[in-house]
Amino acid sequence: MHRPSRLALCSLVVVLGSAAVAPLHAQAQAQSRGERVAALLPEIDRMYAELADKAHLPGLVYGVVLDGKLVHVRSLGLADVGRKIPVSSSSEFRIASMSKSFVAMAALKLRDAGKLRLDDPVADHLPELRRVQLPTRDSPALTIRHLMTMTTGLPEDNPWGDRQMALPNARIEGLVGAGLSFSNAPGQAYEYSNLGYILLGKVVSKASGMRFQDYVTREILRPLGMNNTRWEYTQAAPGKLALGYRWDRDHWEAEPILPDGDGAAMGGLITTADDFARYIAFHLDAWPARDDPERGPLRRASLREMHLPQVFATLAAKATTTDSKTANPRVHFYSYGLDWTRDSRDVVTSGHAGGLPGFGSQFRFAPGHGVGVFAFTNLRYGPVYGPTNKALHILLERASLGPRPVAVSPILATRHTQVAQLVQTWDAALGSAIAADNLFLDRSREDWIVHARDTLAPIGRITSVGPIEAENQLRGTFPLVGERGTVNVRFTLTPEREPRVQEIELTPVKP
Repeated sequence: MHRPSRLALCSLVVVLGSAAVAPLHAQAQAQSRGERVAALLPEIDRMYAELADKAHLPGLVYGVVLDGKLVHVRSLGLADVGRKIPVSSSSEFRIASMSKSFVAMAALKLRDAGKLRLDDPVADHLPELRRVQLPTRDSPALTIRHLMTMTTGLPEDNPWGDRQMALPNARIEGLVGAGLSFSNAPGQAYEYSNLGYILLGKVVSKASGMRFQDYVTREILRPLGMNNTRWEYTQAAPGKLALGYRWDRDHWEAEPILPDGDGAAMGGLITTADDFARYIAFHLDAWPARDDPERGPLRRASLREMHLPQVFATLAAKATTTDSKTANPRVHFYSYGLDWTRDSRDVVTSGHAGGLPGFGSQFRFAPGHGVGVFAFTNLRYGPVYGPTNKALHILLERASLGPRPVAVSPILATRHTQVAQLVQTWDAALGSAIAADNLFLDRSREDWIVHARDTLAPIGRITSVGPIEAENQLRGTFPLVGERGTVNVRFTLTPEREPRVQEIELTPVKP
């Protein structure tokens, strides 16, 4: 029988009670997350108050959603200037292009039901597209995926598209049937297209057999409890509709209200802060992947698909953190009705802006961190975009809202105990049982013993083995705590049916 090394005999500590420790740790973390967010809310309140004053916003409502709950909502100014009706969390604002994610969600729901495929040619669903001449002979067919990802090849069409919302189907079909002008071949590049989402709305209508507005309302809004969210402004609750304005020299001028129409998929939805918080909470609940029963109107896997990058949009090479000094470059992609951003710190956020004559809106959320921020105003293209993005990053950077924990899989928990023992003993039988073929080929067992001794000796006798923090179901990190310090142990398992340890990293923790 192999005898453990002398170092191992002196300091062997096994994992005890980590399963019980983890839930208590998570509970404490959840409480402190809320407290840390609350400490930053006064600064966010000041930022929005200054914005409302400086930008002459008639009314403004904004909120913070954390771990599935609307933890903060504030209202400023007036929803109706003439009647002096103040904004509240139940005021109904048109959210413009933020509507696009609801239509993309509807398309994915129809995809999941087998009613369409994302790579279907749009002409298979909308016959008027058959007469459209694409820009080059080698252009691929225009697909539903192109509509969803803003890669139609149609030109950027703000603010022309804002005025097409009320078009009836006959006019849209006539517009398309008369021919379209393209700036690129489909699938070649990202270019924002309101017309593309108008066509996506028509596809949803055709595939569902009802107006896309009715499908979104029945299949998405009502199941989420968004009972005060609607498409037609004349159906707003009495005294609740936020009227749109523009600032003209020294006063507000009312903007004509755009009615609902067959082009409304590009920006016609009207909602409240209370309702929209439910929508953000639904997006956040999709992460991480897990075995829990499905409770939402769209499968969690499809919702996570909405959040993934699809087509490159821009690179913000000179972006900074919220201190406006520390470099933090960001890359931007467009997803399905959402934009996607990853910064140099590997923080991922998603969301969408909205702007129409009379309104400006923005929402952004960090799927892996469980937090989101939104804002609505009733000023023409009201500039809530930058501040809302900044509010989210204030919370991410300064409330230490790390990624939400991934559930520890049974095999990861088992290997946690075994790896903790292995790195302290290098027992030959244990190594043979759990090590992948490569582990002792990449580094001999003798070298591992020397490496472990040199890394662990400075921290003295091992006093405890901490709980594992999972990166995914086959990779995790845990601490070995010694009398004079800590060493983090990170290990990765193989894709075999019985996953074995293919990699181990020992990293001293700096004091």
